[in-house]
Amino acid sequence: MFYLLSWFLVFGLFALWSLTAWAVHAVAVWSVSNASALTGVASGVEGLRLPEWLAPWVPPEIAQAMTSLLAGFAPVVESLLQTAPALTGGLTVVTWVVWGLGSVLLVLLGAGLHLLIAIWRRRGGGSGPQPANQVAT
Repeated sequence: MFYLLSWFLVFGLFALWSLTAWAVHAVAVWSVSNASALTGVASGVEGLRLPEWLAPWVPPEIAQAMTSLLAGFAPVVESLLQTAPALTGGLTVVTWVVWGLGSVLLVLLGAGLHLLIAIWRRRGGGSGPQPANQVAT
């Protein structure tokens, strides 16, 4: 009975692991595939300014340096967003590898539980039928 319960637990965890991997993969592929729609967003960085209440507290040199730094990052962000859809194939491979490693670990967990139950039953922890040659005292 304990063998059945342990393997039922392992298969339940396996099903949950597979569902989680599938859901994370679907969300990741969807977000990477739709990243190219955001290419116009990075060009709006030049219009960013400090809030009016914060402007008197920040030296103008620091505000100017931050604005130029953000403007320099805009082309890099644009190119990353345009090349993101090409990453979906690699994302699928990574998902399969991670799923496979997790599945192997779950099977090893099941085998370990099976072994622990077998050792426990051999040492007298199991409540199975007693052999006929032993006399109860």
